[in-house]
Amino acid sequence: MLWVKSFHIVFVASWFAGLFYLPRIFVNLAQVPPGSVAERERLLWMAIKLMRFTHLLAVPAVLLGLWLWLGYGIGLGAGSGWMHAKLAVVVLVLGYHHACFLILRRFQNNENRRSHIWYRWFNEIPVLLLVLAVVLVVVKPF
Repeated sequence: MLWVKSFHIVFVASWFAGLFYLPRIFVNLAQVPPGSVAERERLLWMAIKLMRFTHLLAVPAVLLGLWLWLGYGIGLGAGSGWMHAKLAVVVLVLGYHHACFLILRRFQNNENRRSHIWYRWFNEIPVLLLVLAVVLVVVKPF
């Protein structure tokens, strides 16, 4: 079980690294002046590559988490309210990941309507989700 838990932590941390940096690229894309085609294309290329990599990291993170939950029974039984809350956080993280994918598509189609300031705020969401997930797993408040 410790091997599964270790790799789960590594993949979750790596997945979040992608979710931390991708919106940062969106901030930069939103600031590209009109006519700066090379800069826009370079940032789009970076975002596309990072999104692909982030997809690849999310899959084992989720699968290993399911293995811990269902295979080893972590978070099952009495006093497992924290696991239900953590699963809700995981759903929110998956939703955020999907939102990043949709935003990237808008940038690719030249349909962005949001400012760099909006993306700066959007960039803070995964930090809050990670803190919440870690507190739920470590503290198990309920």
